Parts: sequence; C-alpha cells; structure tokens
Amino acid sequence: MSWRTYVDFLKTKPLALRVADRLGRGKGRLRWIDALDVPPPAPEAPDLRDWENNRLAAVWIGHATVLLRFAGMTILTDPVLSYRVGIGMGFVTAGPRRHIAAALRVDQLPPLDLILISHAHFDHLDRPTLTRLPKHTPIVTAHRTSDLLDDLGFASVSELRWGETTTFGRLTIRATEVNHWGARTFYDQHRGYNGYFLESDDAQRVLYAGDTAYQDKFRDAGKVDLAIFGIGAYNPYIRAHATPEQAWEMAGHLKADHVLPIHHSTFKLSHEPMEEPMERMLAAAGARSDRIVARHVGGTWRDE
Repeated sequence: MSWRTYVDFLKTKPLALRVADRLGRGKGRLRWIDALDVPPPAPEAPDLRDWENNRLAAVWIGHATVLLRFAGMTILTDPVLSYRVGIGMGFVTAGPRRHIAAALRVDQLPPLDLILISHAHFDHLDRPTLTRLPKHTPIVTAHRTSDLLDDLGFASVSELRWGETTTFGRLTIRATEVNHWGARTFYDQHRGYNGYFLESDDAQRVLYAGDTAYQDKFRDAGKVDLAIFGIGAYNPYIRAHATPEQAWEMAGHLKADHVLPIHHSTFKLSHEPMEEPMERMLAAAGARSDRIVARHVGGTWRDE
C-alpha cells in the first residue's frame, strides 16, 4: 500500500480523524528536541527605532509573519516563531524546520494591538507561538478557526467571513476571498481562509493576502499602498500558491505602490530552490523592482 493510499484509508476512520485533530492542537511545551536544531540567524536585524511614530511600516519577521505599523496600531500577521511547525509528537514537532530564524523573538516584539490570522495551516496558525503572545491582544481570524484558539487564553477572538468587516480605532479590516484552502488536518475541511484589506481613517490601504494561488478578483478592489503576497511553495502546489510572476501581476491589479513578498526562504515546503522565488520576483518586476520591499528576513520598510 502506497503512502497516499494509506492516508486516504485513514481519512475514512473516525479514530484516525480524531487523533489527527488532537495532534494538531498541541501547545509545544514538551517539544524540547526542537530547540536542539537552532536555525541560522536572520540576515537582517529589524530596525524598530521610533516604531510607534510611523504612519505605515513593516518588518518581515519570516515566512508569513509580518509586523505592521498602520493606522496607529501594531499588527502581527500569522505569528510563527517556532523552529518547526506541524503536529506534536511528544518531545518533537513532526513537520518542516526553519532554515532561517525568526527575525524577532517574542520578548523583542513591541507591544501588540492586534493579531491577524489568515487560515489554520500549521505554517500560519502556530499554537506554540500563540501560547507565548500577550493574551490581552485581540485576534481576528477566519471563519470556523476560533476553536483552535479558544483554549489559549486570549481575551478577544473574532472570526470574519469573506466580505465581513470589523473596526479597531482608526483601522477597518475586511476579509476578502483568496484562492486557497483552510483545513488544518484531513479532519476539518469546513474551515475558512482569508486575505485581509486593512484601511486607515486617512484612506491608506494595505492588503495582507495570506496564502493564495493566482486569481483576478483583485482587479476591482482599488489601489493599495502596500500589498503583501506569498511568492513561494508553488512547485508543485500551483493550485494553492502563486508564482512570483503571478504575485507581481496581482499586485499590478491593485496598483500597489509597494510589494512585500512573503512565504519564501523560511521553510522548505515545496520543490523550488529556496532562493528562486525572490530571484523570479525581481526579474518579473524588472525596472520597477524598487517597489519590492523587505527582500530578506528581518528587512524593515517605512513609507516615507
């Protein structure tokens, strides 16, 4: 029996489904073996000087984790700071390891005003990281994903479906459709998956796309100041993740002033070489490559 056939067989067994769901809910407290395999440091050190006075700024912490300063708030997207992501197997995490360390540790983060989670995949919703974040910080997440957060002690967890909005002070968040999928394990095909448009009261706009394959739904979405798109894990997963060229095209649909490429150079999730996504992104941008910001893990950008 092949591995794929065996997995398909397990999907029909209620006990296997319950076990998979349970293993996906660990908090990581016993996974001391993960700490023995320390990844190399981020190539750039984030510059957080005068952070709270920025009108729009971003730090790429690694993978899909971005620290944003926008609308007077500090926002953290899809927090994943662990050395490995995946299901808990006792003292170790069964899943991919980081090739580059997160650019900031939990104790190096500035005070957070909001956590934004796009979907339930392990490389976007990492319970061991969330366990260590301040519990007074509100979380906005996708439809039918809050059950993965309810036991972590956060004071406020809100779900959004596509098209729904919520407001925090000067910030309005609208969940938007992306071309992806939301299951955490093969047990939970019901889960939602979002991108988010962020808009300030002075009409600045940011798109955090989370994970998406190519789609043309951004053509009529209006202009953004910053578009944050994933550019990795497309080979062979082109139906779930955009190529760099496709991400650049979608940023063009949004007439984005700047583009922050994420979801590359951190975890080995697919077959393309680690350095290929950024090389292809810069080639796609050509003479307009100055619009591409925070090109390396730890990179800091300010809209000046």
